[in-house]
Amino acid sequence: MRSFFVAQNQKVRDKIIKILSIIETINRVPTQYLKFIEGTNGLFEVRVQPASNIFRIFCFFDGNKFVVLLSGFQKKTQKTPQGEIDRAVKLMNTIKKRRKNDEKY
Repeated sequence: MRSFFVAQNQKVRDKIIKILSIIETINRVPTQYLKFIEGTNGLFEVRVQPASNIFRIFCFFDGNKFVVLLSGFQKKTQKTPQGEIDRAVKLMNTIKKRRKNDEKY
């Protein structure tokens, strides 16, 4: 996720930070900024749209307050590519499994 963020220009990075701040501070985040991905076990996409560009950052909630950012990409088609969703779900499941195993000790 860090490499995706660093690769963006300053305007995009500023917009990402602004939207993450909105998600962090308000209780009911509009789907304009954060949307649940249907058919997944808790995957969301952060929606960033500076000017005519569209970016998506996949994330999930770990508890009530902690958002785990998984991966990001520039969206170039109307529908979110299934391969990007699959990749994010795999990352999410790996992280959840590791955290669950760590809590046992």
